[in-house]
Amino acid sequence: MIGSHAAGHGARAQQGTEAADRDGSGGADTGPSPVDRRKTGSRPHPICDGLGTPLKVITTAANVNDVTQTLALVDGIPPVAGRTGRPRHRPEALLGDKGYDSKAHCDELRRRRILPAISRKGSPNIKGMGKLRYVVEQTFALLHHFKRLAVRWERRTELHDAFVSLACCLICWRRLRKPNYD
Repeated sequence: MIGSHAAGHGARAQQGTEAADRDGSGGADTGPSPVDRRKTGSRPHPICDGLGTPLKVITTAANVNDVTQTLALVDGIPPVAGRTGRPRHRPEALLGDKGYDSKAHCDELRRRRILPAISRKGSPNIKGMGKLRYVVEQTFALLHHFKRLAVRWERRTELHDAFVSLACCLICWRRLRKPNYD
């Protein structure tokens, strides 16, 4: 399941810093937000499993189209072990909202033997898609429990991506940790 958060998070420049005095921009990988009066911002594009565990998160400028990140997210899925045999490198199906609708990307997903279940632009919503979309929104909520990610304060993308990766690791660790009743 893939998704992006519409509100995004702005990279705030702290007063008195050299970067804030220089140009007032939000740093690398930020762009004008389409929902927040053109303030600079960024937004995450996560891909998660059916339970909402984040597998890969890409941060882009707020004005980047969702569909441009589809193949990068699918390519970024790490191997998932668990069953005997070779670990899986790709999902069986990919669910997404209308922001990820593109004939070229759907054809590429089919070529990779991934079934795209993406709502078409200009058509009525797929019945029951809201239940599936909830999983991605739950992933955003899990990531935003880490206050450092709810509002982006880091100007450097590498630092912000490191905090996102750390948050994803902690979420996975909490889900994999089993209570010990011994």
